[in-house]
This record gives sequence, structure tokens and C-alpha cells, in this order.
Amino acid sequence: MATAKPASRNTRQRRRLSWPRIVLGLGLIAAVTAWFYRDTVMAQATAGTAYGARVACSCRFIGGRDLADCEKDFEPGMGLVSLSEDEAAKSVTASVPLLSSQTATFREGYGCVLEKWDD
Repeated sequence: MATAKPASRNTRQRRRLSWPRIVLGLGLIAAVTAWFYRDTVMAQATAGTAYGARVACSCRFIGGRDLADCEKDFEPGMGLVSLSEDEAAKSVTASVPLLSSQTATFREGYGCVLEKWDD
């Protein structure tokens, strides 16, 4: 009866070395993909926070609803947008962490107006 040879030490070392290479390769692919789509992601984050700030400001200072209740008015896919308010300035700031932040301020006669965007 024949018995199988145990795997040699070199074979085991090659298997161990391949996993770090695979993880490094996948990380590199993810980094290149993120760099390639950075403008699209930033544009969507800016548009989402601007929309969120404007809608929440109108909801809060024109509609008189709670800020937590105003999040129900968001479109699907806006789960990363968080809101904060400044009652004294009558403004609402919407932000996506590390990407974008926009503020809308209530002005009598104009409604809620976004702050000027940086170019």
C-alpha cells in the first residue's frame, strides 16, 4: 500500500507567501479603483449633502418639524448623510464623513438658501 508524501517545507512556504500577495494585490486594485472614481464619488457626496441640507432646513424652519423627522424626507441611498442644526443661526448642516459638508440657512423672504460652494 502506497502512502502519500507529506508536503515539503518549500511547498508550505510558497502557500504562506501567496496569501499576503493576494491581499496586497486586492488592496492595490481597490486603491486604483477608488482613485479612478474619486471625482464621481466627491460630486455625488456634494450633491447629496446640498440636497439634504436644503430639504432639512425647509422641513425644520419652514415646516416646523423635528430634525430627526426631517430625515424621513430623504431619497433612498442617502443613509450616509447626517444632519446637525444651529438653532441660533437657523441653519442646518448635512455632511458625509470625510467627503463633503453643506449648510443651508433660513432667510426671511428667501426660504432656505445654501452657502456658496467652493470652486
